Amino acid sequence: MTIVIDASVAVKWVLPEPRTEAALALRNEQLIAPALWLAEAANALWRHVRLGELTGEQALALMAELEKAPVASFPIEPHITPALEIAARAGHPVYDCVYLALALHRDTHVMTDDRRFAAAAARLGVGDRVRLLGSQL
Repeated sequence: MTIVIDASVAVKWVLPEPRTEAALALRNEQLIAPALWLAEAANALWRHVRLGELTGEQALALMAELEKAPVASFPIEPHITPALEIAARAGHPVYDCVYLALALHRDTHVMTDDRRFAAAAARLGVGDRVRLLGSQL
C-alpha cells in the first residue's frame, strides 16, 4: 500500500519519541511525500539543536540518515494550489495541506503524528484520508 508520510513521522525514525515503533513499522510500506518533508524534518532537528537536545553535528548525522530513507519525494508545485484551497477551507497551514493534496491526488492516506492536522482534515470531511500514527489504515 502506498502511504504519504509527513515529517512528524519521519523524524521518529531517527529520534526516540512516543510512537517511534509505529513510525519504524511504516518503513515496510511504499512511502511517498511531497519534497517539502525533508525541509520540515530538518527544521525539527534544528529545534532540537536550539533546545540543546542535539549538537549541530548530531543533527547533521541524523539528517543524512533521513536523506537515505525509503521515501519517494514528489515535487510540490502540482499540489500547491489544491493545498491552498484545502488550507483556506480548513483554517490550517498550507505546508501540512500539501501532504493531504498529494494523498488525495494519489488516492491514498497521510500518516501523521499531528493531531491538529488530523482534526483539520476531519472538519473538511476528509478525515478518513489523514490517519494518526499508530492507527489502522
